[in-house]
Amino acid sequence: MKYSKEAKPERAAGGRSRAVPVALLLVVLCAFSFYLGGIYSTGRSLLDVNGIVVKGASSSSSASAVAIDRTSTSTSTSKAVVVFPECPADYQDYTPCTDPKRWRKYGNYRLSFMERHCPPAVERKECLVPPPQGYKAPIRWPKSKDQCWYRNVPYDWINSQKSNQHWLRKEGDKFIFPGGGTMFPNGVGAYADLMAELIPGMRDGTVRTALDTGCGVASWGGDLLGRGRGILTLSLAPRDNHEAQVQFALERGIPAILGIISTQRLPFPSAAFDMAHCSRCLIPWTEFGGLYLLEVHRVLRPGGFWALSGPPVNYENRWHGWNTTAAAQKADLDRLKRTLASMCFKPYSKKGDIAVWQKSTDPACYEKLTPVSSPPKCDDSVDPDAAWYVPMRSCLTSPSSTSSRYKKLALDATPKWPQRLAVAPERIATVPGSSAAAFKHDDGKWKLRTKHYKALLPALGSDKIRNVMDMNTVYGGFAASLIKDPVWVMNVVSSYGPNSLGVVFDRGLIGTNHDWCEAFSTYPRTYDLLHLDGLFTAESHRCEMKFVLLEMDRILRPTGYAIIRENAYFLDSVATIAKGMRWNCDKHDTEYKADKEKVLICQKKLWSGKNTQH
Repeated sequence: MKYSKEAKPERAAGGRSRAVPVALLLVVLCAFSFYLGGIYSTGRSLLDVNGIVVKGASSSSSASAVAIDRTSTSTSTSKAVVVFPECPADYQDYTPCTDPKRWRKYGNYRLSFMERHCPPAVERKECLVPPPQGYKAPIRWPKSKDQCWYRNVPYDWINSQKSNQHWLRKEGDKFIFPGGGTMFPNGVGAYADLMAELIPGMRDGTVRTALDTGCGVASWGGDLLGRGRGILTLSLAPRDNHEAQVQFALERGIPAILGIISTQRLPFPSAAFDMAHCSRCLIPWTEFGGLYLLEVHRVLRPGGFWALSGPPVNYENRWHGWNTTAAAQKADLDRLKRTLASMCFKPYSKKGDIAVWQKSTDPACYEKLTPVSSPPKCDDSVDPDAAWYVPMRSCLTSPSSTSSRYKKLALDATPKWPQRLAVAPERIATVPGSSAAAFKHDDGKWKLRTKHYKALLPALGSDKIRNVMDMNTVYGGFAASLIKDPVWVMNVVSSYGPNSLGVVFDRGLIGTNHDWCEAFSTYPRTYDLLHLDGLFTAESHRCEMKFVLLEMDRILRPTGYAIIRENAYFLDSVATIAKGMRWNCDKHDTEYKADKEKVLICQKKLWSGKNTQH
């Protein structure tokens, strides 16, 4: 309530003497509140304030707790000592938000138990995930595309169960990837050749980004990477108890992420990928009103391609081996064709086991949709780019016939690769605070920064680093500056900031939305380099520094690196926690030699758990 001078009542006698202590009390309370706010809003932990010494528990202690010694330090300049215990040996493949040990808590409907379900705060682990027995530094790219150390991904189940499909085979101390697959009878090379024959845009730079659903061990994406055609495939598969498909893909140096098309949208914006692919991924595309195809439609660029091999394609020659009948497969294929046509997909080409459809670029096709058609038209409240814990809806986003954005997002209106990398996309106008000028400035800034990083870390740009993550990008500038190096970059855009991920994809790069208060959707030991630029400055009011750094340790490969670019205020706390995680770190100036911001270069040690021996 507001008060005016005119409405102010007369002060009673003696009122002034009572007002003084009340005013003093308010001042004290405000000062205390400001003090607490300063601590929590800047991300400083109580360890920094009180000088608490944190000592590591033994490996036999609870993996979810850190012992705390509250002995006061002798001087105000003493720093906290943080030592984290080792997790038990059976946590070597721990994926907190897709943990099979927790699946029984969730329903079986549409396999939703395989989606992200992060543990509550009280169950978060504060320990270091150990490597498996016999782990050693991964084989370097490009040799890693065809082989990896058996002990790094020690799964005999997939070797025995998939031996007849030639996904992989064990030879001595290695897994060999011969490029086989259920639908690759002549090898993945011949399969990719046929697909490129059906989709000429795969050869001339028109198709740059692809999504592979149910990716197996990512042989298709790996083959496209190895050919130099410029096609960057993001492979997607759920966590399961046996196959570890995503872990194999990342161990090979191929982009992949844990995920499943179930009840929630995939963590990508609309019109992100130039192509989507399913090779007998066994997704029931026509069930639930075609809901899964609607999600493919959402993430596919207008004019983009959807390629399918496996049931019911080529059923005439394949139904004998599918434990079904020709009549049943023909009915499935007819139903699939009708469903795709209702979503404005057009048949594009077909040969052998592969059929290709193209998402229409004609807005007039969508004008036929109504709120009661099948599928129905989405209402205006549905944001097609919102993708972090957003339920899928059985409706189709319909652009208007005058939608310039829709036309400019079309594949035939997008510059070919690699020209599109340097062009400010039209979609940048939809990102708050962004513009073509800001894009150009960001691009130049990252070229200068990356040159400085390479001077500080000579391994960057060499074959020692393959899998890279930019943990809080804006436009993908860091990834763009590394485009000539033998790396691929997972660009992560905060789910709580301006959603610029569409710009990243428009440039021909890949990435995902994510909230760093939670664990990332990947296995342990899957990235060679993590890059962090101002994440704690931006997110310290929400995410506790300790848990972010422990998550970084989980997903970073032993001997891998972290480049942490932060306000100098945070770096002492980061360095203290990093030391407790057995990282070796050095502080450096930025390329501008500014005092406000510093760069911390860290390397994770390769260590043996107490319950494992190398």
